[in-house]
Amino acid sequence: MRVFHVEWEARNFFAPKLLDKLEGMIAGIGVDIVDVPRFGRQLEKTPKLRDRLFTDVERDLPLRSLAARFAAKEAIAKALGAPSGMNWQDCSIIKDASGDPQIHLIGSVQEESERRGITSWHLTMSHDGDMAIAMVIAEKL
Repeated sequence: MRVFHVEWEARNFFAPKLLDKLEGMIAGIGVDIVDVPRFGRQLEKTPKLRDRLFTDVERDLPLRSLAARFAAKEAIAKALGAPSGMNWQDCSIIKDASGDPQIHLIGSVQEESERRGITSWHLTMSHDGDMAIAMVIAEKL
């Protein structure tokens, strides 16, 4: 009986502190998956869509890369709670010096990120076959 009591005390002592710390760190998580051929058909069907969704730096990338970047932008929107009035061009996915994808925010998306206290973003993107996927974690310290 004493062992159970000590275990219970340890959980009640450590768990709330750990949960408080985790709650203070993760501000949002977002994930999105895109059907690449379907996305390509939408871009062909609506020529201005490419200009509306992507920045000058992104626009001329291959279709699979565009699909992954669109998934990343959708995931960012979800991590921010899908704010209304989000401008897709206020968020771009660029490669750093080592080739890793980085999130670059300006305007409305940056303002919402700052309003939520987000201090850093973590992004992973992948594509396999006809699918592209992205996941983001918004972190605040």
